[in-house]
Amino acid sequence: MSADAFTDRLRQLLCSPFALEGNFATHGSISQHSRQQQTNDAFSAKWLRYERSGEKERLYEYQRAWYLTLYGFESEDVLRAYLARCSVIFDAGCGLGYKAAWFATLAPHALVVGMDFSEAARQAAGNCRHLDNLFFIQGDIAATGFRDGSVDFANCDQVIMHTESPERTFAELARVTRPAGGEIACYFYARKALPRELLDDYFRGQCRKLDARALWTMAEQLTELGRRLSALKVEFEAPDIPELGIKGGHYDVQRFIHWNFLKCFWNAELGPETSVITNFDWYSPSNARRFSEHEVRAMVRDNGLTANFFHAEEACYSGRFAHRAAG
Repeated sequence: MSADAFTDRLRQLLCSPFALEGNFATHGSISQHSRQQQTNDAFSAKWLRYERSGEKERLYEYQRAWYLTLYGFESEDVLRAYLARCSVIFDAGCGLGYKAAWFATLAPHALVVGMDFSEAARQAAGNCRHLDNLFFIQGDIAATGFRDGSVDFANCDQVIMHTESPERTFAELARVTRPAGGEIACYFYARKALPRELLDDYFRGQCRKLDARALWTMAEQLTELGRRLSALKVEFEAPDIPELGIKGGHYDVQRFIHWNFLKCFWNAELGPETSVITNFDWYSPSNARRFSEHEVRAMVRDNGLTANFFHAEEACYSGRFAHRAAG
């Protein structure tokens, strides 16, 4: 299919005309909600800075492999076969667009649209001009402007908790996904131990008072803390403390503190820049909801969906969700 044919398909997807500039359009860049706008600004800073990192390809490789686990695909070939049935693929909250580009490469017959409320959407468009079937829109994924039931596969990976209302965002994904055979892939932060939850909420509120430079400095300091704790190479058996949500077991001291008290991420294989970005990502955005499994399943059910695949681990819940058959 030609680039013009994909452009025509995109125009058919939209309820109202967007002004396209090549493979990019703007459907909104400013949120009326102050917390959401602060979150957008934080992610603009994050992605535009990380674009220059020499570690990003390492992260992208790691994330693609994790993605297969999160959503129940045994291999990239299985994902390719799955996407072969899709005509329209939507990457909601696409960031720099590496997953959208992955989908577009695996499914060259399909229209792929990445949308992000941050400035990263424009950067992603500039990076992906070579893919005729891939377009990017800067806009709110809770108000896409897409027609009802127009998307075969909606991907919202590691994003929904950063929106002003995850419930409203999930309802929008359900609205635009095809009722018969369409699926939503979505990831939700899991709640952590009580001390970590309480500190995270308080700490994030304090972080809203900091400027971007101070936030980056803090992220670097948290990363250094994680690195030094990891370098101790101290392991121990922690007791189970159910009232605090602390799970007993064998821990490295850095991971014990990280999961139960303070996010101080460190991963030597991914690299220091990626570790800093990960810590910045956690405390800089105002919107960062965490969920219980019950809340996730209730949101799915309330939108008339069922889980075709469900995954749970310490950090998150994820799954592929489809509309329940009528009757």
